[in-house]
Amino acid sequence: MQADEMESSMESPNLEFEYGDTDSLTPELSEIYSYTEEPEFALNRDYFEEDFRSHVRRRRWIELGQEQQKSYVMRLLDALEVTDRDKRLKVARAILYLAQGVFDECDTDADVIHWSRHNVFLLYDMGIFTALLELLSMEIDNNQACSSAVRKPAISLADSTELRVLLTIMYLMVETIRLQTEDDRPEWRTAREAFKTELGSPLYNGEPFALLLFTMVTKFCSMNAPHFPMKKVLLLLWKTILFTMGGFEELQEMKVRGRERLSLPPLPEDSIKVVRSMRAASPPASAMELIEQQQQAKRGRRSRRSAFVDSLEGDSPFPKKQPLVKQDSLDTYNERDPFKNDDARDEEDDGEEADSGIEGEVDPLDRDVIIQPPPPPPPLRPPTERASLPKGLPWAPKVREKDIEHFLEASRNKFIGFTLGNDTETLVGLPRPIHESVKTLKQHKYVSIAEMQIKREEELQQCPMTLGEEDVDETPTEILYLGMLPNLSQYVIALLKLLLAAAPTSKAKTDSINILADVLPEEMPITVLQSMKLGIDVNRHKEIIVKAISALLLLLLKHLKLNHIYQFEIVSQHLVFANCIPLILKFFNQNILSYISAKNSICVLDFPHCVVHEMPELTAESLEAGDRNQFCWRNLFSCINLLRILNKLTKWKHSRTMMLVVFKSAPILKRALKVKQAMMQLYVLKLLKIQTKYLGRQWRKSNMKTMSAIYQKVRHRLNDDWAYGNDIDARPWDFQAEECALRESIEKFNSRRYDKNQNGEFAPVDNCLQSVLGQRVELPEDFHYSYEMWLEREVFSQPIQWEGLLQ
Repeated sequence: MQADEMESSMESPNLEFEYGDTDSLTPELSEIYSYTEEPEFALNRDYFEEDFRSHVRRRRWIELGQEQQKSYVMRLLDALEVTDRDKRLKVARAILYLAQGVFDECDTDADVIHWSRHNVFLLYDMGIFTALLELLSMEIDNNQACSSAVRKPAISLADSTELRVLLTIMYLMVETIRLQTEDDRPEWRTAREAFKTELGSPLYNGEPFALLLFTMVTKFCSMNAPHFPMKKVLLLLWKTILFTMGGFEELQEMKVRGRERLSLPPLPEDSIKVVRSMRAASPPASAMELIEQQQQAKRGRRSRRSAFVDSLEGDSPFPKKQPLVKQDSLDTYNERDPFKNDDARDEEDDGEEADSGIEGEVDPLDRDVIIQPPPPPPPLRPPTERASLPKGLPWAPKVREKDIEHFLEASRNKFIGFTLGNDTETLVGLPRPIHESVKTLKQHKYVSIAEMQIKREEELQQCPMTLGEEDVDETPTEILYLGMLPNLSQYVIALLKLLLAAAPTSKAKTDSINILADVLPEEMPITVLQSMKLGIDVNRHKEIIVKAISALLLLLLKHLKLNHIYQFEIVSQHLVFANCIPLILKFFNQNILSYISAKNSICVLDFPHCVVHEMPELTAESLEAGDRNQFCWRNLFSCINLLRILNKLTKWKHSRTMMLVVFKSAPILKRALKVKQAMMQLYVLKLLKIQTKYLGRQWRKSNMKTMSAIYQKVRHRLNDDWAYGNDIDARPWDFQAEECALRESIEKFNSRRYDKNQNGEFAPVDNCLQSVLGQRVELPEDFHYSYEMWLEREVFSQPIQWEGLLQ
């Protein structure tokens, strides 16, 4: 029984998590509200009903016809333009109640979602979004509210009432219209496309809507507007970018179309499908489980001895069963190595772990546990399940043009004694096996869109006159980049400041940003139950902020990379210079299993459940219960997003890979492998792969199961010696030179494409005396009165150096 308990503790279940652009609609709608805002649902309903009954008697909203509903919304639209702030707020609350699905007239959650969808399309059709945008701009520029909030010692929910109502309506509109369903009416599909174009175009003061929200983020982070409800702003910003630019599947389609335009071969596989079909590997064993294994093995030896004695004495006809010990973990960290002494230890590895371990947490690398070799384990899965696994590796191998050049350069140096530069065709004088190798490498050669863009940019820089001007498509990504460019570093730093403030590993500091302005009530809790509820609300609030920022940054990086590689590179460089790499590592330097399984939600308080059903009396037990899922969707989603961002920042960048090594990321990342989710493990293994060669032979020797997992799950680069580390001495770590060279290329690109005065030096010059003198010059009206004085001053009194002119 003890053996079974131990085995089940080591074999944690696979997480049934499907990664996507967003969670399902209901959780996404409920996350815009904090639990502290719960009393405002009734307030919205009361304002709506008070106004509705004064105009439509003895009928409910859902009983009205389309035209009657339209005329009532038109009345609300007119009422939004009054000067009285309080009246405007009441009307905005009535509109919010409509967007929330007139829940008082509904019986089920599905009814609320149905009517919310119907009303949102109606509101958009009547032009409510544009009216709300004007009100939002007024509230952002409301200096009186900003200055009073700055002076306040404690900011609460009441300081951001108008902003919260406006942003919530806008969020409900963007999120509802963004989602396509099978039963959409034709006019709704047309409205969706119109709204998408409208949000992505520079229609609002000459800039796209997302830029207004970015401005709110920077204003908040510069402490000029501490009352802005940041969670709502970030959620709306993320969903706006997701709607206007497209999600992961749209990105994949755009990539396929982009390769077709450039006449590149199609992608070897659909990465989304490959990742979804992957299975998780078993996580590393914890120190307690390793100690338990050792004790089990000792008990097993004792039981064998006693069973043998018993059988000799005739007490028992069969020897006692030896306990089975599971050995399928990714890494049983310091396994007994038959080729080294028992007390040989990797001191460097132990030091790393001690530095980055979390206080109070036992880490397996800090213990030198010797595991007795167990008997062969039983089959882990039924044979039918094993048979269904695809044969071979999940990814097609890839080779870059540069890799083939390096291979041929080394081969020519070795066999002929001279090189031919970038020539990859001439194989004269090379032995037959080299011919075969080059053929294999060329079969798997992969040219990315980014490489083509870099090549094209080099050509444009070299021949600005002959190649002419570049035609740039006015895509939503291009429009947003152009708007963000002047203040790009401010936007990036602001987002990272918010991410740091919301990270669970951050310590509360007096000078840090207060991101809880839109969750703290006016009156602080007085009972234990209220304190528990607020505690859950604050944690949930921070998780949602991390989710929004991580998804937003990842989407931005992916879209910019597809649009132009140098647009992606400038944003990643700003992220790296703003310490994004150590920030993400700091985020993962926690008990990641606890974070992923956190239950910071109260199901009965989630929208729309809380407005349809009778509210049960909340108790400490019901608050602690949370939902019954084995993981928290948003936290697992955030972790994968942050790992993907880290991969994007470090891929093919030697200096940034060395930052991972310097910040001792290997032990932190290995702890993240405990989460049994294939996609998360894949991105952790990718990060471990790029730094493996720098971690030393001893690390690789002690972590062979991680090395095997990298081999099985991560794409192969055919001549990449990631597992050996042969070229370490040849590549010094020169962070500054690498980043400066990249920055120079980015600045040349931005100057060529976006600098208005870029062609000043190439303007044609007229050297013909006749045409210059024959040009008509506009002179001021009073010039003929003073032209004699002008001639005297400017022509006759100026000495002319004739020799200088002749030279």
